[in-house]
Amino acid sequence: MKYRHAYHAGNFADVHKHVALIALLRALQRKEKGFLYVDTHAGRGRYALGSGPARDSGEAQSGAVAVLAALRGSGSAPEELVDYGAVIDTWRRAADARHDYPGSPIIAAQLLRPQDQARAIESQPAEFEALRKALGRHSRVIAEHGDGYQRLRALLPPASRRGLVLIDAPYEDTRGDFRAAIQASRDALTRFEGCVIAIWYPVKDARDTDRWLQELARDLPRPALAAELWIHPPDSRAGLNGSGLAIVNPPYLFADRCDIWQAALRALLDPAGTGGTRVVSLVGESR
Repeated sequence: MKYRHAYHAGNFADVHKHVALIALLRALQRKEKGFLYVDTHAGRGRYALGSGPARDSGEAQSGAVAVLAALRGSGSAPEELVDYGAVIDTWRRAADARHDYPGSPIIAAQLLRPQDQARAIESQPAEFEALRKALGRHSRVIAEHGDGYQRLRALLPPASRRGLVLIDAPYEDTRGDFRAAIQASRDALTRFEGCVIAIWYPVKDARDTDRWLQELARDLPRPALAAELWIHPPDSRAGLNGSGLAIVNPPYLFADRCDIWQAALRALLDPAGTGGTRVVSLVGESR
């Protein structure tokens, strides 16, 4: 596999994905009963922004670095953005890692309650070893070396009958990864129809994205929505124009809140105003 997330850690897509992840975890925690969180493509867990690939790419400077700085000086940001900033800053202080950025397994580890559990699955040996070390003493998040899609078959349904799955594939083979995410989601819902599933996807060409979302909608028996944020027009040739999340079984009012925080986040990430946002229903009633 050629893809290395270390080059892209903390970019605008990471910020978008992580704000949504925190909001989804908070939504599940409105009920006292515990749940299972599964991260199918967990990565290494922790990324240095001040050195190595992330510094070379510079993507974090206009992503997490800029957003976190803006949030520290803002008193009017939506609660989801304030929460995101607090989670990242709290972890940095605890880990003495002012110039590092946490991946989704570490973010989840900060938020899980004693009654919640998590599995962070990574297929690449070196990335898995880094993930295991990064998680350290976080006993509620267990790192596993393997195929995340295959592990879903064994992990679902959890005993609690409550769960959140994050699918964040590398999209080296974009069409192949799209198809695999659809199949994994369909299989997961067969086992556990109430599972909340968040599928991250890149927005490179709006026509391709819309075709994939239509295909996803045809295969889903449950309510779903798509939430997208672009910093370039979604049909431009910039490469990665935007970040999207297809969310199956979205929590109550998630779409309405997403409209609010995505617009505020785009204003921070896209001061030139070349991008945009949207939240659309794919299946059933999502609002």
